[in-house]
Amino acid sequence: MLKIKVVNKGHQQLPAYATSQSAGMDLRANLDAPVVLRPLERKLIKTGLFIALPEGYEAQVRPRSGLALKHGITVLNTPGTIDADYRGEIGVVLVNLSQEDFTVEDGERIAQMVIARHEQADLVVVEELDETERGAGGYGHTGVK
Repeated sequence: MLKIKVVNKGHQQLPAYATSQSAGMDLRANLDAPVVLRPLERKLIKTGLFIALPEGYEAQVRPRSGLALKHGITVLNTPGTIDADYRGEIGVVLVNLSQEDFTVEDGERIAQMVIARHEQADLVVVEELDETERGAGGYGHTGVK
């Protein structure tokens, strides 16, 4: 299992996997007072967590499906990326896409964090690309079936 160093300057428990096959760990709001998100309003919600990822890894911050379905709350820059060289506090940009106010409570599970391996690429300029069956077909190119 990959080891990740974490500093918890908040008062919440550390993120943990809910089941043995969960991909993401729940991130919790670390608040002094509840935060109200009005319809279409966005706010940065702090977690109190600071991590040091190994080189070649990122942490992806993603919405929680329950908050999205039940309350219209999502992570605005989905997935948010935490780079291996970032040492600041993990914050989550929440947005309220519903028509009702939503109150974020201290300790509430607000997002999930997925640890993922990644590669860096060296872009090579060429005059043309190889042909494929799909070609330049973009959004909706396969039609309705």
